[in-house]
Amino acid sequence: MRIAMISEHASPLATLGGEDAGGQNTHVAELSAALATAGHDVRVYTRRDSTDLPDMVQMRDGVAVMHVPAGPPEPIPKDVLLPYMKEFSRWLAAQWRRDDWVPDVAHAHFWMSGLAAITAGRQTGVPVVQTYHALGTVKRRHQGAADTSPARRIGYERALGRAMDRVIAQSQDEVRELVRMGVPQDRMVVVPSGVNVENFSPAGEVAERETGRPRVLTVGRLVERKGFQDVIRAMRAVPDAECVIVGGPPEELLGEDPQARRLRALARSCGLADRVRLVGAVPREEMPRWYRSADVLVAAPWYEPFGLTPLEAMACGVPVIGTRVGGLIDTVVEGRTGDLVSPRDPSALGTAIADLLADRTRRFAYAKAALDRARQQYSWRRAAAELGGVYTAVSEVRRPSGVVA
Repeated sequence: MRIAMISEHASPLATLGGEDAGGQNTHVAELSAALATAGHDVRVYTRRDSTDLPDMVQMRDGVAVMHVPAGPPEPIPKDVLLPYMKEFSRWLAAQWRRDDWVPDVAHAHFWMSGLAAITAGRQTGVPVVQTYHALGTVKRRHQGAADTSPARRIGYERALGRAMDRVIAQSQDEVRELVRMGVPQDRMVVVPSGVNVENFSPAGEVAERETGRPRVLTVGRLVERKGFQDVIRAMRAVPDAECVIVGGPPEELLGEDPQARRLRALARSCGLADRVRLVGAVPREEMPRWYRSADVLVAAPWYEPFGLTPLEAMACGVPVIGTRVGGLIDTVVEGRTGDLVSPRDPSALGTAIADLLADRTRRFAYAKAALDRARQQYSWRRAAAELGGVYTAVSEVRRPSGVVA
């Protein structure tokens, strides 16, 4: 089957750690690779953000990345990309009309990709499925006036949910949110994100530990909603442990990053400067080493549509302490693979970390159960198989005519 992945701002080739480069980039890259391994032919369409990029890059056998000319060929924050989606859509439709490679199905990632994909799909007869990765209603609820999303985002997301052939939800929490928005539940299929269980495993090299202290690891883009400030405050309750934060720009540029400076200042004000370390961006292939070095992975976002880092840690045999939000409610089984606490509660988070580090038997039991759960429930092979069934079903039924945007 020929599958078009539309990922307007999140290229699978991007270096992770920037403000707009994170879980969606990884999701698209890993899902595309798993689909290719299953025998499908995949093309990923993403916006050209540099004049140095070729028209096409062969990412691996069965996966090509196509750079779409939409807007200026330079980095642009995703929240200002909406005006270029018509250009993106026109380019897709033109390619699919004249190209010898016409997709059997298009899978849109993020709402702006959905606008481009469904308009092109309606013009060419290509069915389209949608993964949101994040919802405007949730972002607005948590960020309020600080939300920089386009004003019409929520309305577009609602319209897309009603127009798509299928909506791929990543968690039960997302299903509930979509139903509240008015998206018909019979259009939804829950297929969670996955983890590369070949790369992320307990066996292999381990990142160095310079002290004999227990290591608390937390990973993600350096944005406020990830809750790193809560993790730092929580470390006051864990006096013998170190906290390592992976993410953001490269280590040599952390001094120029506003959020990194704020986190370091917070650590100093809490008397934790010697126990909180920011290491900056880490190449993806080196991440398993960092997970294996940890006694516990802490994920403390205020909201999180899915959350890949807990799964990656679980696949490395590391227990997780997370906040009770979004996809973490599904992936972390409370009392079996880890513990969950309320978001924005450093005191509860600190108590949970201290209690788990003090209980070696429970920590090892969590680690084993976490590894088993990641391998059995969240492999990319399983996600690709489930989505392959969805693609087959929608490709056999012609979508009704009409245009969303």
